[in-house]
Amino acid sequence: MATPPPRQFVLTGAPGGGKSTLIDEVRKRGLATSPEVARAILSQPGGMELRRDDPLGFAEAMLEAHRREWERHARSGIPVVFDRGFPDVVGFLEVSGLGVTPEIDRVCRTLRYSGPILRAPAWREIYCQDAQRIQNWEEAVASDEAVTRAWQRYGYEPIDLPLVSVAERLGFLNRSVLIEE
Repeated sequence: MATPPPRQFVLTGAPGGGKSTLIDEVRKRGLATSPEVARAILSQPGGMELRRDDPLGFAEAMLEAHRREWERHARSGIPVVFDRGFPDVVGFLEVSGLGVTPEIDRVCRTLRYSGPILRAPAWREIYCQDAQRIQNWEEAVASDEAVTRAWQRYGYEPIDLPLVSVAERLGFLNRSVLIEE
């Protein structure tokens, strides 16, 4: 019997839904993680301007960064938790009023995560804006809805994380997806 590939978990969902905090805790417990590529791009010189002035260029930059991370971790042979993934780019395009390019669609259809896909829903009590999270609450909710639809469009079934403490979310991960502490 062939050994199954390492699992590729993805945390997706609303801006400000607690993904980064949770992934930091997962990393502290020794599991491989992949950072949110959009934040990395936004923190570079010209990143915010790219998002504002050329949303399609920003989406393409996110796609390439996600692809590099996916390929790097696919070669590693170990389980990994990604902070967002390819269909998140499609959700970004949707909320930006832009269509999905054939290349973005192709990547979403061919480079697959083995899952599960975990969704951090919009959570008003912890949501806050910052220098890179520029969406207001209503925009964050719309982004969450668009991203969730995109994951579903590509055949994934996101599992909602409960709106509980980080420790309780880690427990949920352990019970739901069998990540060992």
